Amino acid sequence: MKQIKVGIIGFGTVGAGVADILLKNGDVISSRAGVELVLARIADLDITTDRGVKVPAGVLTTDADALIDEVDVVVELIGGKTVAKDFILKALNKGKMVVTANKALLAEYGKELFAAAEANNADIYYEASVGGGIPVIKALREGLAANHINSIYGILNGTCNYILTRMEQEGADFAPILADAQKLGYAEAEPSLDVDGFDTAHKAAILASLAYGEWFGLGPVYVEGIRNISQQDLAYADELGYRIKLLAIIKQTDGDVQVRVHPTLVPKSALLGNINGVFNGVFMEGDFLGPSLFYGRGAGREATASAVVADLVDVGLNLACGSVHRVPAFRAGKLYKNVLPISEIRSRYYLRLAVRDESGVLASIAEELSRRNISISSLIQHEVAAEDGTVPVIILTHITQEARIVDAISAIEQLPEVVGEVRRLRIEDI
Repeated sequence: MKQIKVGIIGFGTVGAGVADILLKNGDVISSRAGVELVLARIADLDITTDRGVKVPAGVLTTDADALIDEVDVVVELIGGKTVAKDFILKALNKGKMVVTANKALLAEYGKELFAAAEANNADIYYEASVGGGIPVIKALREGLAANHINSIYGILNGTCNYILTRMEQEGADFAPILADAQKLGYAEAEPSLDVDGFDTAHKAAILASLAYGEWFGLGPVYVEGIRNISQQDLAYADELGYRIKLLAIIKQTDGDVQVRVHPTLVPKSALLGNINGVFNGVFMEGDFLGPSLFYGRGAGREATASAVVADLVDVGLNLACGSVHRVPAFRAGKLYKNVLPISEIRSRYYLRLAVRDESGVLASIAEELSRRNISISSLIQHEVAAEDGTVPVIILTHITQEARIVDAISAIEQLPEVVGEVRRLRIEDI
Protein backbone atom coordinates (compact mmCIF):
# COMPACT_ATOMS: atom_id res chain seq x y z
CA MET A 1 0.00 0.00 0.00
CA LYS A 2 1.40 3.38 -1.01
CA GLN A 3 2.26 5.73 1.84
CA ILE A 4 1.45 9.42 1.46
CA LYS A 5 3.37 11.73 3.79
CA VAL A 6 1.16 14.53 5.13
CA GLY A 7 2.41 17.77 6.66
CA ILE A 8 0.12 20.19 8.51
CA ILE A 9 1.00 23.89 8.78
CA GLY A 10 -1.01 25.31 11.65
CA PHE A 11 -1.71 23.32 14.82
CA GLY A 12 -4.76 25.24 15.98
CA THR A 13 -8.27 23.93 16.44
CA VAL A 14 -8.71 22.47 12.96
CA GLY A 15 -5.09 21.34 12.62
CA ALA A 16 -5.41 19.41 15.86
CA GLY A 17 -8.65 17.90 14.57
CA VAL A 18 -7.00 16.71 11.36
CA ALA A 19 -4.12 15.18 13.32
CA ASP A 20 -6.59 13.47 15.64
CA ILE A 21 -8.48 11.88 12.73
CA LEU A 22 -5.32 10.69 10.98
CA LEU A 23 -3.97 9.14 14.17
CA LYS A 24 -7.20 7.55 15.39
CA ASN A 25 -8.87 6.56 12.11
CA GLY A 26 -5.83 5.82 9.97
CA ASP A 27 -6.72 2.14 9.68
CA VAL A 28 -10.27 2.68 8.46
CA ILE A 29 -9.09 5.37 6.03
CA SER A 30 -6.46 3.04 4.59
CA SER A 31 -8.91 0.16 4.24
CA ARG A 32 -11.40 2.33 2.36
CA ALA A 33 -8.98 4.36 0.24
CA GLY A 34 -6.20 1.89 -0.44
CA VAL A 35 -3.52 4.42 0.51
CA GLU A 36 -1.90 5.10 3.88
CA LEU A 37 -1.96 8.73 5.01
CA VAL A 38 1.05 9.15 7.29
CA LEU A 39 1.17 12.19 9.57
CA ALA A 40 4.80 13.08 8.97
CA ARG A 41 5.10 16.68 10.21
CA ILE A 42 3.13 19.43 11.99
CA ALA A 43 4.54 22.96 11.90
CA ASP A 44 3.48 25.77 14.22
CA LEU A 45 5.13 28.67 16.00
CA ASP A 46 3.94 27.15 19.29
CA ILE A 47 4.71 23.46 19.67
CA THR A 48 4.56 23.30 23.46
CA THR A 49 0.90 24.03 24.22
CA ASP A 50 -1.21 20.91 24.76
CA ARG A 51 -3.85 20.62 22.00
CA GLY A 52 -5.35 17.45 23.41
CA VAL A 53 -3.77 15.31 20.69
CA LYS A 54 -0.81 13.04 21.41
CA VAL A 55 1.42 13.06 18.31
CA PRO A 56 4.44 10.83 17.78
CA ALA A 57 7.85 12.13 18.80
CA GLY A 58 9.62 14.17 16.14
CA VAL A 59 6.44 15.18 14.30
CA LEU A 60 6.20 18.71 15.70
CA THR A 61 8.42 21.43 14.25
CA THR A 62 8.59 25.20 13.97
CA ASP A 63 10.15 25.00 10.49
CA ALA A 64 7.36 25.12 7.92
CA ASP A 65 9.80 25.45 5.02
CA ALA A 66 11.49 22.18 5.97
CA LEU A 67 8.05 20.55 6.28
CA ILE A 68 7.20 21.54 2.70
CA ASP A 69 10.38 19.83 1.46
CA GLU A 70 9.76 16.61 3.42
CA VAL A 71 6.11 15.74 2.69
CA ASP A 72 3.95 14.78 -0.27
CA VAL A 73 0.91 16.85 0.73
CA VAL A 74 0.89 20.22 2.52
CA VAL A 75 -2.22 21.03 4.59
CA GLU A 76 -2.46 24.80 5.19
CA LEU A 77 -4.57 25.60 8.25
CA ILE A 78 -3.10 28.84 9.59
CA GLY A 79 -5.63 31.11 7.86
CA GLY A 80 -5.14 34.68 6.75
CA LYS A 81 -4.02 35.98 3.38
CA THR A 82 -0.30 36.71 3.75
CA VAL A 83 1.84 34.01 5.37
CA ALA A 84 -0.64 31.33 4.33
CA LYS A 85 -0.42 32.45 0.71
CA ASP A 86 3.38 32.38 0.86
CA PHE A 87 3.44 28.82 2.18
CA ILE A 88 0.91 27.58 -0.37
CA LEU A 89 2.84 29.13 -3.26
CA LYS A 90 6.12 27.65 -1.96
CA ALA A 91 4.51 24.22 -1.83
CA LEU A 92 2.95 24.51 -5.29
CA ASN A 93 6.17 25.81 -6.83
CA LYS A 94 7.88 22.67 -5.51
CA GLY A 95 5.19 20.54 -7.14
CA LYS A 96 3.61 19.56 -3.82
CA MET A 97 -0.09 18.88 -3.42
CA VAL A 98 -2.00 21.34 -1.21
CA VAL A 99 -5.12 21.02 0.90
CA THR A 100 -6.56 24.15 2.51
CA ALA A 101 -9.65 25.43 4.31
CA ASN A 102 -8.73 29.07 3.65
CA LYS A 103 -11.86 30.60 2.10
CA ALA A 104 -10.71 34.22 2.33
CA LEU A 105 -7.43 33.45 0.57
CA LEU A 106 -9.12 31.44 -2.17
CA ALA A 107 -11.86 34.02 -2.73
CA GLU A 108 -9.34 36.82 -3.26
CA TYR A 109 -6.32 35.02 -4.73
CA GLY A 110 -7.73 31.79 -6.13
CA LYS A 111 -6.88 32.67 -9.72
CA GLU A 112 -3.19 33.15 -8.86
CA LEU A 113 -3.02 30.00 -6.75
CA PHE A 114 -4.71 27.82 -9.35
CA ALA A 115 -2.36 29.16 -12.03
CA ALA A 116 0.61 28.17 -9.85
CA ALA A 117 -0.82 24.69 -9.37
CA GLU A 118 -1.32 24.29 -13.11
CA ALA A 119 2.18 25.51 -13.91
CA ASN A 120 3.79 23.09 -11.46
CA ASN A 121 1.64 20.01 -12.14
CA ALA A 122 0.20 20.19 -8.63
CA ASP A 123 -3.28 20.14 -7.13
CA ILE A 124 -5.22 22.28 -4.65
CA TYR A 125 -8.14 20.78 -2.79
CA TYR A 126 -10.38 22.99 -0.65
CA GLU A 127 -13.58 21.19 0.36
CA ALA A 128 -13.40 22.59 3.90
CA SER A 129 -13.43 26.19 2.67
CA VAL A 130 -17.22 26.17 2.19
CA GLY A 131 -19.77 24.53 4.43
CA GLY A 132 -17.39 22.78 6.83
CA GLY A 133 -18.03 19.07 6.49
CA ILE A 134 -20.78 19.41 3.87
CA PRO A 135 -19.39 18.14 0.51
CA VAL A 136 -20.63 21.04 -1.63
CA ILE A 137 -17.34 21.63 -3.50
CA LYS A 138 -17.20 18.00 -4.56
CA ALA A 139 -20.86 18.14 -5.58
CA LEU A 140 -20.26 21.15 -7.85
CA ARG A 141 -17.00 19.90 -9.35
CA GLU A 142 -18.09 16.29 -9.85
CA GLY A 143 -21.64 15.34 -8.84
CA LEU A 144 -23.32 18.12 -10.83
CA ALA A 145 -20.87 18.23 -13.72
CA ALA A 146 -23.63 17.24 -16.17
CA ASN A 147 -25.79 20.22 -15.22
CA HIS A 148 -26.00 23.91 -15.86
CA ILE A 149 -26.41 25.42 -12.41
CA ASN A 150 -29.58 27.47 -12.28
CA SER A 151 -29.26 28.60 -8.68
CA ILE A 152 -27.48 28.12 -5.38
CA TYR A 153 -28.92 29.34 -2.08
CA GLY A 154 -26.72 28.92 0.97
CA ILE A 155 -26.91 29.41 4.72
CA LEU A 156 -23.15 29.41 5.07
CA ASN A 157 -22.36 31.04 8.41
CA GLY A 158 -23.27 29.18 11.57
CA THR A 159 -22.70 32.22 13.79
CA CYS A 160 -25.31 34.30 11.95
CA ASN A 161 -27.75 31.42 11.72
CA TYR A 162 -27.39 30.78 15.45
CA ILE A 163 -28.01 34.45 16.28
CA LEU A 164 -31.05 34.77 14.00
CA THR A 165 -32.51 31.49 15.28
CA ARG A 166 -32.26 32.57 18.89
CA MET A 167 -33.58 36.06 18.14
CA GLU A 168 -36.64 34.49 16.53
CA GLN A 169 -37.24 31.83 19.16
CA GLU A 170 -36.62 34.01 22.21
CA GLY A 171 -37.99 37.33 21.02
CA ALA A 172 -34.62 38.93 21.81
CA ASP A 173 -32.65 41.67 20.10
CA PHE A 174 -29.37 41.29 18.20
CA ALA A 175 -26.89 42.74 20.73
CA PRO A 176 -27.60 40.47 23.74
CA ILE A 177 -27.76 37.34 21.59
CA LEU A 178 -24.43 38.25 19.96
CA ALA A 179 -22.87 38.76 23.40
CA ASP A 180 -24.15 35.37 24.53
CA ALA A 181 -22.87 33.72 21.34
CA GLN A 182 -19.44 35.18 22.08
CA LYS A 183 -19.49 33.75 25.61
CA LEU A 184 -20.45 30.32 24.24
CA GLY A 185 -17.70 30.40 21.60
CA TYR A 186 -20.07 30.56 18.62
CA ALA A 187 -18.98 34.12 17.75
CA GLU A 188 -15.54 35.69 17.71
CA ALA A 189 -14.61 38.51 20.09
CA GLU A 190 -14.43 40.69 16.97
CA PRO A 191 -17.45 39.36 15.05
CA SER A 192 -17.45 41.63 11.98
CA LEU A 193 -16.30 38.98 9.51
CA ASP A 194 -19.32 36.87 10.39
CA VAL A 195 -22.15 39.26 11.24
CA ASP A 196 -21.35 41.77 8.49
CA GLY A 197 -21.59 39.01 5.88
CA PHE A 198 -18.02 38.83 4.60
CA ASP A 199 -17.36 35.24 5.65
CA THR A 200 -20.44 34.23 3.69
CA ALA A 201 -19.30 36.41 0.77
CA HIS A 202 -15.97 34.56 0.55
CA LYS A 203 -17.84 31.27 0.32
CA ALA A 204 -20.35 32.66 -2.18
CA ALA A 205 -17.48 33.81 -4.44
CA ILE A 206 -16.01 30.31 -4.43
CA LEU A 207 -19.32 28.59 -5.19
CA ALA A 208 -20.19 31.08 -7.94
CA SER A 209 -16.81 30.61 -9.57
CA LEU A 210 -17.17 26.84 -9.64
CA ALA A 211 -20.72 27.08 -10.95
CA TYR A 212 -20.05 29.57 -13.75
CA GLY A 213 -16.47 28.96 -14.83
CA GLU A 214 -14.75 32.24 -13.99
CA TRP A 215 -12.93 33.18 -10.80
CA PHE A 216 -14.95 36.19 -9.67
CA GLY A 217 -13.18 37.23 -6.50
CA LEU A 218 -15.12 39.50 -4.14
CA GLY A 219 -15.60 42.36 -6.60
CA PRO A 220 -19.05 41.40 -7.95
CA VAL A 221 -20.40 40.12 -4.61
CA TYR A 222 -22.99 42.39 -2.99
CA VAL A 223 -22.80 42.09 0.82
CA GLU A 224 -25.11 43.04 3.71
CA GLY A 225 -24.89 41.66 7.25
CA ILE A 226 -27.39 41.05 10.03
CA ARG A 227 -26.63 43.84 12.52
CA ASN A 228 -29.77 45.78 11.56
CA ILE A 229 -32.21 42.90 11.81
CA SER A 230 -34.73 43.83 14.50
CA GLN A 231 -37.15 41.84 16.58
CA GLN A 232 -39.94 43.66 14.71
CA ASP A 233 -38.72 42.31 11.37
CA LEU A 234 -38.51 38.76 12.68
CA ALA A 235 -42.01 38.97 14.17
CA TYR A 236 -43.59 40.40 11.02
CA ALA A 237 -41.76 37.87 8.84
CA ASP A 238 -43.17 35.09 11.04
CA GLU A 239 -46.68 36.52 10.76
CA LEU A 240 -46.34 36.53 6.98
CA GLY A 241 -45.07 32.93 6.84
CA TYR A 242 -41.34 33.65 6.52
CA ARG A 243 -38.10 33.39 8.44
CA ILE A 244 -35.12 35.70 8.03
CA LYS A 245 -31.84 34.02 7.09
CA LEU A 246 -28.48 35.41 6.03
CA LEU A 247 -28.43 33.92 2.55
CA ALA A 248 -25.81 33.59 -0.17
CA ILE A 249 -27.73 33.83 -3.43
CA ILE A 250 -26.07 32.72 -6.66
CA LYS A 251 -28.30 32.40 -9.68
CA GLN A 252 -28.39 32.69 -13.43
CA THR A 253 -31.32 34.30 -15.24
CA ASP A 254 -31.33 34.57 -19.03
CA GLY A 255 -27.59 34.02 -19.00
CA ASP A 256 -26.86 36.79 -16.49
CA VAL A 257 -25.37 35.88 -13.10
CA GLN A 258 -25.98 37.51 -9.74
CA VAL A 259 -23.94 36.89 -6.60
CA ARG A 260 -25.21 38.48 -3.41
CA VAL A 261 -25.24 38.01 0.36
CA HIS A 262 -27.86 39.61 2.56
CA PRO A 263 -30.62 38.91 5.09
CA THR A 264 -33.51 37.35 3.20
CA LEU A 265 -37.09 36.36 3.91
CA VAL A 266 -37.37 32.62 3.21
CA PRO A 267 -40.68 30.72 3.41
CA LYS A 268 -41.09 28.76 6.64
CA SER A 269 -42.25 25.85 4.48
CA ALA A 270 -38.94 25.78 2.57
CA LEU A 271 -36.19 23.36 3.51
CA LEU A 272 -33.73 26.23 4.01
CA GLY A 273 -36.26 27.97 6.22
CA ASN A 274 -35.96 25.09 8.68
CA ILE A 275 -32.18 25.04 9.03
CA ASN A 276 -31.52 26.52 12.45
CA GLY A 277 -28.81 27.04 15.04
CA VAL A 278 -25.19 26.59 13.99
CA PHE A 279 -26.07 24.34 11.05
CA ASN A 280 -25.45 25.20 7.40
CA GLY A 281 -27.46 24.31 4.34
CA VAL A 282 -26.87 24.66 0.61
CA PHE A 283 -29.77 24.30 -1.84
CA MET A 284 -28.66 23.83 -5.46
CA GLU A 285 -30.69 23.42 -8.61
CA GLY A 286 -29.32 21.97 -11.83
CA ASP A 287 -31.14 22.03 -15.14
CA PHE A 288 -31.34 18.21 -15.31
CA LEU A 289 -31.02 17.12 -11.68
CA GLY A 290 -33.43 19.70 -10.32
CA PRO A 291 -33.20 20.68 -6.64
CA SER A 292 -30.86 19.10 -4.08
CA LEU A 293 -30.08 20.05 -0.49
CA PHE A 294 -26.83 19.63 1.45
CA TYR A 295 -27.10 20.01 5.21
CA GLY A 296 -24.76 19.67 8.16
CA ARG A 297 -22.33 21.37 10.49
CA GLY A 298 -20.63 24.22 8.70
CA ALA A 299 -17.81 24.87 11.13
CA GLY A 300 -16.02 23.50 14.16
CA ARG A 301 -13.05 21.26 14.66
CA GLU A 302 -14.62 17.91 13.80
CA ALA A 303 -16.67 18.94 10.77
CA THR A 304 -13.91 20.98 9.15
CA ALA A 305 -11.24 18.39 9.91
CA SER A 306 -13.43 15.68 8.37
CA ALA A 307 -13.60 17.65 5.11
CA VAL A 308 -9.82 18.23 5.12
CA VAL A 309 -9.16 14.49 5.52
CA ALA A 310 -11.63 13.71 2.73
CA ASP A 311 -9.50 15.94 0.49
CA LEU A 312 -6.37 14.15 1.68
CA VAL A 313 -7.91 10.87 0.58
CA ASP A 314 -8.58 12.28 -2.90
CA VAL A 315 -5.06 13.68 -3.15
CA GLY A 316 -3.60 10.41 -1.90
CA LEU A 317 -5.48 8.43 -4.56
CA ASN A 318 -4.34 10.87 -7.24
CA LEU A 319 -0.71 10.43 -6.19
CA ALA A 320 -1.01 6.65 -5.90
CA CYS A 321 -2.50 6.40 -9.39
CA GLY A 322 -0.35 9.08 -11.03
CA SER A 323 -3.40 11.15 -11.90
CA VAL A 324 -2.67 14.73 -10.93
CA HIS A 325 -5.39 17.13 -12.18
CA ARG A 326 -7.86 14.23 -12.41
CA VAL A 327 -10.37 16.75 -11.04
CA PRO A 328 -8.82 20.20 -11.53
CA ALA A 329 -9.02 22.64 -8.61
CA PHE A 330 -10.80 25.02 -10.94
CA ARG A 331 -11.56 24.73 -14.63
CA ALA A 332 -12.05 28.03 -16.44
CA GLY A 333 -14.79 28.17 -19.04
CA LYS A 334 -17.22 31.07 -18.88
CA LEU A 335 -20.79 29.80 -18.58
CA TYR A 336 -22.67 33.11 -18.36
CA LYS A 337 -23.10 36.46 -20.14
CA ASN A 338 -22.82 39.20 -17.53
CA VAL A 339 -22.63 39.69 -13.76
CA LEU A 340 -25.52 41.89 -12.71
CA PRO A 341 -24.93 44.78 -10.32
CA ILE A 342 -27.30 44.83 -7.37
CA SER A 343 -29.28 47.69 -8.96
CA GLU A 344 -30.35 45.39 -11.80
CA ILE A 345 -31.42 42.32 -9.86
CA ARG A 346 -35.11 41.48 -9.64
CA SER A 347 -36.71 40.36 -6.41
CA ARG A 348 -39.72 40.62 -4.18
CA TYR A 349 -39.38 43.01 -1.25
CA TYR A 350 -40.48 43.43 2.35
CA LEU A 351 -40.92 47.07 3.38
CA ARG A 352 -41.54 48.23 6.95
CA LEU A 353 -42.65 51.82 7.49
CA ALA A 354 -43.63 53.91 10.50
CA VAL A 355 -46.47 56.23 9.49
CA ARG A 356 -48.67 58.80 11.16
CA ASP A 357 -52.19 57.49 11.69
CA GLU A 358 -53.80 59.81 9.19
CA SER A 359 -56.22 59.31 6.34
CA GLY A 360 -54.74 58.93 2.88
CA VAL A 361 -51.29 57.76 3.95
CA LEU A 362 -51.64 54.28 2.43
CA ALA A 363 -52.91 55.79 -0.81
CA SER A 364 -49.87 58.08 -0.98
CA ILE A 365 -47.49 55.16 -0.44
CA ALA A 366 -49.29 53.01 -3.00
CA GLU A 367 -49.16 55.87 -5.51
CA GLU A 368 -45.36 56.17 -5.21
CA LEU A 369 -45.02 52.43 -5.78
CA SER A 370 -47.46 52.47 -8.68
CA ARG A 371 -45.57 55.28 -10.41
CA ARG A 372 -42.62 52.91 -10.64
CA ASN A 373 -44.72 49.92 -11.75
CA ILE A 374 -44.29 48.19 -8.39
CA SER A 375 -47.33 46.19 -7.36
CA ILE A 376 -48.24 45.26 -3.80
CA SER A 377 -48.60 41.58 -2.94
CA SER A 378 -49.83 42.02 0.64
CA LEU A 379 -50.11 44.70 3.31
CA ILE A 380 -50.38 44.69 7.10
CA GLN A 381 -51.34 47.64 9.27
CA HIS A 382 -51.84 47.01 12.98
CA GLU A 383 -53.90 49.39 15.05
CA VAL A 384 -51.51 49.58 18.01
CA ALA A 385 -49.44 52.76 17.83
CA ALA A 386 -45.85 53.17 18.95
CA GLU A 387 -44.81 55.60 21.70
CA ASP A 388 -44.28 58.33 19.10
CA GLY A 389 -47.83 57.90 17.84
CA THR A 390 -46.87 56.17 14.59
CA VAL A 391 -48.24 52.84 13.41
CA PRO A 392 -46.24 50.21 11.54
CA VAL A 393 -47.14 49.33 7.97
CA ILE A 394 -45.69 46.21 6.35
CA ILE A 395 -45.78 45.84 2.57
CA LEU A 396 -44.74 42.85 0.47
CA THR A 397 -44.25 43.58 -3.22
CA HIS A 398 -44.36 41.46 -6.33
CA ILE A 399 -41.13 41.01 -8.27
CA THR A 400 -39.52 44.27 -9.34
CA GLN A 401 -36.11 45.70 -10.11
CA GLU A 402 -33.87 46.79 -7.25
CA ALA A 403 -33.31 50.24 -8.75
CA ARG A 404 -37.06 50.85 -8.82
CA ILE A 405 -37.59 49.87 -5.21
CA VAL A 406 -34.67 52.06 -4.11
CA ASP A 407 -36.15 55.00 -5.99
CA ALA A 408 -39.60 54.35 -4.54
CA ILE A 409 -38.24 54.16 -0.99
CA SER A 410 -36.46 57.48 -1.46
CA ALA A 411 -39.74 59.09 -2.54
CA ILE A 412 -41.78 57.44 0.22
CA GLU A 413 -39.38 58.66 2.90
CA GLN A 414 -40.11 62.22 1.76
CA LEU A 415 -43.83 61.86 2.42
CA PRO A 416 -44.87 63.97 5.44
CA GLU A 417 -46.87 61.07 6.88
CA VAL A 418 -43.85 58.71 6.89
CA VAL A 419 -41.53 58.92 9.90
CA GLY A 420 -37.91 57.85 9.65
CA GLU A 421 -36.35 55.39 7.23
CA VAL A 422 -38.13 52.64 5.34
CA ARG A 423 -36.76 49.21 6.27
CA ARG A 424 -36.21 46.98 3.24
CA LEU A 425 -35.46 43.25 3.02
CA ARG A 426 -35.46 41.00 -0.04
CA ILE A 427 -37.62 37.90 -0.39
CA GLU A 428 -36.71 34.60 -2.06
CA ASP A 429 -39.65 32.21 -2.56
CA ILE A 430 -37.46 29.14 -2.72
